[in-house]
Amino acid sequence: MQIPEDQLRAGHIPADVYRQIPPGTDVHRVVIVQEAPRSYKGPIVLTLVIAVGAVTVLLVVAYVVQIIAAAAVAVISASGGISYTINRRYK
Repeated sequence: MQIPEDQLRAGHIPADVYRQIPPGTDVHRVVIVQEAPRSYKGPIVLTLVIAVGAVTVLLVVAYVVQIIAAAAVAVISASGGISYTINRRYK
């Protein structure tokens, strides 16, 4: 028995708890209630949901910006307001 939880499961009463028991109490009828161990499943799932949601929002924003930019270029070039030419000089 290395850890206190093992001692409690085996029926041993730690000294600090034994001192808190009122005199005349039958120690064989004492029940020690332990707090349940903490579950980390909820916080991990919440973190994953937030991360996936943030990535999804960023991808949607990037897609919408790309569509807006393509539409703006199409409108401007169709109206003849802008032209773009790449000139390459050969030696």
